[in-house]
Amino acid sequence: MLTILEFLATVCSALFAGAAVYINLVEHPARMGCGTKIAATVWAPSYKRAAVMQASLAVVGALAGLLSGLLGGGLSWLLGAALLGSVVPFTLWAIKPTNDQLLEPGRDLESAQTRALLEKWGRLHAVRSVLSLLATTLFLILLCRV
Repeated sequence: MLTILEFLATVCSALFAGAAVYINLVEHPARMGCGTKIAATVWAPSYKRAAVMQASLAVVGALAGLLSGLLGGGLSWLLGAALLGSVVPFTLWAIKPTNDQLLEPGRDLESAQTRALLEKWGRLHAVRSVLSLLATTLFLILLCRV
Protein backbone atom coordinates (compact mmCIF):
# COMPACT_ATOMS: atom_id res chain seq x y z
CA MET A 1 0.00 0.00 0.00
CA LEU A 2 2.81 2.39 0.93
CA THR A 3 4.53 1.85 -2.43
CA ILE A 4 1.31 2.64 -4.30
CA LEU A 5 0.79 5.85 -2.30
CA GLU A 6 4.39 6.95 -2.88
CA PHE A 7 4.06 6.29 -6.60
CA LEU A 8 0.71 8.14 -6.73
CA ALA A 9 2.15 11.16 -4.90
CA THR A 10 5.10 11.26 -7.29
CA VAL A 11 3.03 10.89 -10.45
CA CYS A 12 0.52 13.55 -9.40
CA SER A 13 3.31 15.92 -8.41
CA ALA A 14 5.19 15.36 -11.67
CA LEU A 15 2.05 15.88 -13.77
CA PHE A 16 1.23 19.05 -11.85
CA ALA A 17 4.79 20.34 -12.20
CA GLY A 18 4.89 19.53 -15.91
CA ALA A 19 1.64 21.36 -16.55
CA ALA A 20 2.67 24.34 -14.42
CA VAL A 21 6.07 24.68 -16.08
CA TYR A 22 4.49 24.33 -19.53
CA ILE A 23 2.08 27.13 -18.71
CA ASN A 24 4.91 29.38 -17.49
CA LEU A 25 7.44 28.65 -20.22
CA VAL A 26 5.21 28.09 -23.26
CA GLU A 27 1.51 28.87 -23.02
CA HIS A 28 1.48 32.16 -21.10
CA PRO A 29 4.42 33.75 -23.00
CA ALA A 30 2.81 32.71 -26.30
CA ARG A 31 -0.52 34.30 -25.47
CA MET A 32 1.19 37.43 -24.11
CA GLY A 33 2.97 37.77 -27.45
CA CYS A 34 -0.39 38.03 -29.24
CA GLY A 35 -1.38 41.34 -27.67
CA THR A 36 -3.28 42.10 -24.49
CA LYS A 37 -6.81 41.63 -25.82
CA ILE A 38 -6.11 38.19 -27.29
CA ALA A 39 -4.05 37.17 -24.24
CA ALA A 40 -6.88 38.11 -21.87
CA THR A 41 -9.47 36.48 -24.10
CA VAL A 42 -7.71 33.11 -24.25
CA TRP A 43 -6.46 33.24 -20.64
CA ALA A 44 -9.97 32.82 -19.18
CA PRO A 45 -10.92 29.46 -20.76
CA SER A 46 -7.39 28.14 -20.35
CA TYR A 47 -7.43 29.06 -16.65
CA LYS A 48 -10.82 27.44 -16.10
CA ARG A 49 -9.76 24.15 -17.71
CA ALA A 50 -6.35 24.01 -16.04
CA ALA A 51 -7.75 24.87 -12.60
CA VAL A 52 -9.78 21.67 -12.41
CA MET A 53 -6.90 19.46 -13.51
CA GLN A 54 -4.23 21.12 -11.40
CA ALA A 55 -6.35 21.35 -8.25
CA SER A 56 -7.15 17.64 -8.50
CA LEU A 57 -3.51 16.70 -9.00
CA ALA A 58 -2.34 18.90 -6.12
CA VAL A 59 -4.92 17.56 -3.67
CA VAL A 60 -4.56 13.88 -4.62
CA GLY A 61 -0.76 14.12 -4.72
CA ALA A 62 -0.53 15.93 -1.40
CA LEU A 63 -2.90 13.46 0.29
CA ALA A 64 -0.96 10.51 -1.09
CA GLY A 65 2.29 12.07 0.13
CA LEU A 66 0.77 12.76 3.54
CA LEU A 67 -0.48 9.19 3.87
CA SER A 68 2.91 7.92 2.69
CA GLY A 69 4.61 9.84 5.46
CA LEU A 70 2.13 8.75 8.10
CA LEU A 71 2.23 5.08 7.05
CA GLY A 72 5.97 4.74 7.46
CA GLY A 73 7.54 6.67 4.62
CA GLY A 74 8.95 9.25 7.01
CA LEU A 75 9.18 12.98 7.39
CA SER A 76 10.54 13.56 3.91
CA TRP A 77 7.26 12.36 2.37
CA LEU A 78 5.43 14.76 4.69
CA LEU A 79 7.69 17.59 3.51
CA GLY A 80 7.01 16.75 -0.14
CA ALA A 81 3.28 16.61 0.58
CA ALA A 82 3.49 20.03 2.26
CA LEU A 83 5.35 21.50 -0.72
CA LEU A 84 2.83 20.16 -3.21
CA GLY A 85 -0.15 20.90 -1.00
CA SER A 86 1.01 24.48 -0.43
CA VAL A 87 0.07 25.37 -4.00
CA VAL A 88 -3.60 25.19 -2.99
CA PRO A 89 -3.59 27.88 -0.27
CA PHE A 90 -1.09 29.92 -2.31
CA THR A 91 -3.50 29.86 -5.23
CA LEU A 92 -6.45 30.86 -3.07
CA TRP A 93 -4.57 33.56 -1.16
CA ALA A 94 -2.16 35.02 -3.71
CA ILE A 95 -3.45 34.19 -7.20
CA LYS A 96 -7.25 34.16 -6.85
CA PRO A 97 -7.55 37.95 -6.35
CA THR A 98 -5.72 38.46 -9.66
CA ASN A 99 -7.87 35.80 -11.33
CA ASP A 100 -11.01 37.51 -10.05
CA GLN A 101 -9.88 40.87 -11.43
CA LEU A 102 -9.08 39.34 -14.81
CA LEU A 103 -12.51 37.69 -14.92
CA GLU A 104 -14.46 40.83 -13.97
CA PRO A 105 -17.38 41.40 -16.35
CA GLY A 106 -16.87 44.48 -18.46
CA ARG A 107 -13.08 44.50 -18.05
CA ASP A 108 -11.31 46.46 -20.79
CA LEU A 109 -9.30 43.64 -22.33
CA GLU A 110 -6.99 46.04 -24.14
CA SER A 111 -6.04 48.16 -21.13
CA ALA A 112 -2.62 48.53 -19.57
CA GLN A 113 -4.16 47.36 -16.29
CA THR A 114 -5.26 44.09 -17.89
CA ARG A 115 -1.75 43.57 -19.29
CA ALA A 116 -0.23 44.28 -15.86
CA LEU A 117 -2.62 41.77 -14.26
CA LEU A 118 -1.69 39.11 -16.82
CA GLU A 119 2.02 39.74 -16.21
CA LYS A 120 1.46 39.55 -12.43
CA TRP A 121 -0.49 36.31 -12.90
CA GLY A 122 2.48 34.80 -14.78
CA ARG A 123 4.89 35.70 -11.96
CA LEU A 124 2.54 34.31 -9.31
CA HIS A 125 1.98 31.13 -11.29
CA ALA A 126 5.75 30.62 -11.43
CA VAL A 127 5.69 30.12 -7.66
CA ARG A 128 3.39 27.14 -8.21
CA SER A 129 5.86 25.77 -10.75
CA VAL A 130 8.77 26.05 -8.32
CA LEU A 131 6.88 24.50 -5.38
CA SER A 132 5.70 21.56 -7.47
CA LEU A 133 9.15 21.02 -8.99
CA LEU A 134 10.66 20.93 -5.50
CA ALA A 135 8.04 18.41 -4.37
CA THR A 136 8.57 16.26 -7.47
CA THR A 137 12.34 16.31 -7.07
CA LEU A 138 12.05 15.27 -3.44
CA PHE A 139 9.56 12.51 -4.24
CA LEU A 140 11.80 11.16 -7.02
CA ILE A 141 14.81 11.15 -4.72
CA LEU A 142 12.80 9.28 -2.10
CA LEU A 143 11.59 6.71 -4.65
CA CYS A 144 15.14 6.09 -5.83
CA ARG A 145 16.55 5.45 -2.35
CA VAL A 146 17.99 2.01 -1.91
